[in-house]
Amino acid sequence: MTKIKTQSKRFVSAFVFLVFFIIFLVKLPDGVGSDNLRESAVVIAVKKVSPVVVNISSEFEVRKRVNPFSGLGMDPSFENFFNDFFDPGFGRRYKRTSLGSGVIIDGKRGFILTNKHVILKSKTITVALKDGREFTAQIVGADSDSDLAVLRISSPTALPDITMGDSSNLMIGETVIAIGNPFGFSNTVTTGVISATNRSVRTDDMVYHDFIQTDASINPGNSGGPLLNINGELVGINTAIYAKAHGIGFAIPINTAKRIISDLIRYGEVIPAWIGITIQDINEDLARYLSASAINGVLVKKAEIAGPARKAGIREGDIILSINTSDIASEKDFHRAMLALSAGEKIDMTVWREGKTKTVSVKTSTFPKELALDLAYDLLGISVENLTTKNRYTYKALAKQGVLISDVNRQSFLAHIGAKPGDVIRRIDDIPIKNIKDFEQAIIKYRQKNSLVIVLQRGDQLYNITVKL
Repeated sequence: MTKIKTQSKRFVSAFVFLVFFIIFLVKLPDGVGSDNLRESAVVIAVKKVSPVVVNISSEFEVRKRVNPFSGLGMDPSFENFFNDFFDPGFGRRYKRTSLGSGVIIDGKRGFILTNKHVILKSKTITVALKDGREFTAQIVGADSDSDLAVLRISSPTALPDITMGDSSNLMIGETVIAIGNPFGFSNTVTTGVISATNRSVRTDDMVYHDFIQTDASINPGNSGGPLLNINGELVGINTAIYAKAHGIGFAIPINTAKRIISDLIRYGEVIPAWIGITIQDINEDLARYLSASAINGVLVKKAEIAGPARKAGIREGDIILSINTSDIASEKDFHRAMLALSAGEKIDMTVWREGKTKTVSVKTSTFPKELALDLAYDLLGISVENLTTKNRYTYKALAKQGVLISDVNRQSFLAHIGAKPGDVIRRIDDIPIKNIKDFEQAIIKYRQKNSLVIVLQRGDQLYNITVKL
């Protein structure tokens, strides 16, 4: 009997709970409950970040040579002959618009991060916000090696901005979100996972290192937009530089971008860190000579007397094993680690010397301008001077701007391909060379690259030369 009563009470309790639960659901406002279930972490992150993603359009002019004899059915060789008589400056002007994305990184000051190739050759840059407002943007700074650029817009009120994340602890397989304007479709959201980190991507004329690889769709127009983690934090800047990619996206890690952003805002360009040493890889013979057969690393071949490394105790013959937390096994590792450093930053270098390892603290610096011309001779094997009336006459140089080569090391690459005194350097990579000051700037900026493209003028002819360093 007692058992029956207990079961009866349980049945009544369950029935009462069921009735109250049904009444509760009936009285819920429309949409509540179902919307909560649909509002995933991705939805929340997108709502949070969408207002800081911008659409970037850039206009630039293209001058097209107009030949009135074109299209008359004459032999192509004659058409090309007449082309030389018509200055492209008098041709028709066309305006083209390039679409890309960006993300607001500082709402108070109006700073926007994007890719350099999005605003390359731009004459006018327009930034459109999600709320419909449009601004004309100014370029604060741009860097070709990282393909990053910082823009600035002026707003009477503070703008929303993004929360920076940490790209050093990304996990393979974790969910990421890409937002951008592919093909002009604003605020398009795609999702995927981290497929790999530390990827190197080769394009037609550059090799980019340490990219994040994702399977989130990144198309033209996504470039410069944010790659987010599931918390809506910025972990990368999407870039669509790899034309052959299908179902593969790449992004610049935000930890790499942070240092570049700082330099671009402060100086308008990236200032490479300098510690004043020349290094080389260690082969088996060298390792045997140094009694360091079990040691990886790079050998310090030269330590500048006035350099930060020398002042900290680094000497010729030391073997560098690591910089901060980065292991150094080759010249490539060393230069990659240096590119991640800022001038004025303190670093810990682990070195091997005479069978013992020690850690040395070094404060990086900027490369001294007074050493730039000596460095140019070491790297390129040439001495240069400003163009003057006298040397123009001596060498019959026709160039109005540039630096004139006054001496060529016979053992250098430039000597082997025929460069000689009297040739004029007009450009080094992205930097037009008007005088010695520009030349020094280019040598300092690009000193850690594997190769340089130099535009050389002889007479009225221009030559593009790729020089390996």
